[in-house]
Amino acid sequence: MNWFELLTLKVNTLGRRIVESDTGMSKTTLSQVLNKKYAGSMANIEANVLAAYANIKVTCPVLGSIPVKRCNIEKKKPFSAANPTRVRLYKTCKTCPHNKQGGHNEPS
Repeated sequence: MNWFELLTLKVNTLGRRIVESDTGMSKTTLSQVLNKKYAGSMANIEANVLAAYANIKVTCPVLGSIPVKRCNIEKKKPFSAANPTRVRLYKTCKTCPHNKQGGHNEPS
């Protein structure tokens, strides 16, 4: 099953709103992708669909083997000096090869 078939299956079983939430897609983007009229990067859409539903794992230098979905969640969390794991993730995520943005939420 390719990523588009997986996306279609999830839309049919879970509904559009849940898929939008799980993948981070807007209503418009999801509609355009499903209708094969999306003009943006399909690689980004594919990565988001696979991260949400394919249970692909990556090796995090801090947390070990984790699903891509958790990796994406962890790198979006804010910095917290009160939590040693958050400090380690903040420092490590910035240079991690799994972080395509190359950044992490900055401390406030």
